[in-house]
Amino acid sequence: MPSTPTPPPAPYHRALPPASLWRRLVALLYDGLLLLAIAFAYTAAVLTIQVQLLGYAEAEPMGWRALLGLWFFASIYYVWCWRRSGQTLGMKTWRLRLQQEDGGPPTRKRAWLRCVLAPLSLFSMVGYLWCLWSRSGDCLHDRYSGTRVVVLPRPS
Repeated sequence: MPSTPTPPPAPYHRALPPASLWRRLVALLYDGLLLLAIAFAYTAAVLTIQVQLLGYAEAEPMGWRALLGLWFFASIYYVWCWRRSGQTLGMKTWRLRLQQEDGGPPTRKRAWLRCVLAPLSLFSMVGYLWCLWSRSGDCLHDRYSGTRVVVLPRPS
């Protein structure tokens, strides 16, 4: 009797294990290299615009508005990746994916909320260390944004 093939797993699934702290941080390090390139391009664009509009003598170093713009463009990268596939380049390398608690892809609102909360978790380290004591294995910014970072199974 021929056996029926099992259906492939759904792209988003609730039962996947949460990502460990070291996987999250290594994926963040990988993404940091790409964010460094985004920062160079953004800074070059800001300085070029300043020099063209104000002249070379009046161009200023990066102020708080420029840093806010840098955060905005880095967040666009993350939101675009998370909404498209649930993964950034670093997350793909380490088989991580961002999803909602129900297993579905993150909404635009949840992704932007995560972009606001995750830097605060990173700079304080309390938010990231939270996953070591949390029963669910989630960081604080996962919990408050209603998202989870899960480990995908190895491809067969």
